Amino acid sequence: MLSSIRRPSVYYAVRTTAGREIDVAVIMENRAVRLNIDVRSIIIPPGIKGYVIVEAPGVHAVYPLIKDLKYVKGRAFGIIKFEEIEKLVKPKPIIDMIKEGDIVEIIAGPFRGMKARVASIDRNKNEVILNILEAEFPLPITVPGDFIKPIKSGG
Repeated sequence: MLSSIRRPSVYYAVRTTAGREIDVAVIMENRAVRLNIDVRSIIIPPGIKGYVIVEAPGVHAVYPLIKDLKYVKGRAFGIIKFEEIEKLVKPKPIIDMIKEGDIVEIIAGPFRGMKARVASIDRNKNEVILNILEAEFPLPITVPGDFIKPIKSGG
């Protein structure tokens, strides 16, 4: 009955060639299935080049996955805490990334495709007041924070 006991997961960082993270993750997944290695997840953190994170019960499960892989540069030493990984993969709300004066594109609603300048932000209601740039006269509109995409910082 020892085989039914699952050890707690630990997260390990594997250094890769920048831009080859997906290739490495796919090969590692295939090896895990083929060799029946207990790997719980393989994470490619967005915005971080050259690293793949492997969730496994121990380092003994990681080494067979990366052995002789062309684009693997080695395993980073130490263990990564779940809280650190959660910060990397949890998306930030768009409304937290913009500030007054920024130029944004409206991506939903009746003004879709138009560019606007952020006049004010109400983070509690998740609403943004925008001034449409293409309008002949000042045209302030209120849209949900999810309806905009930042283009460039206003200053």
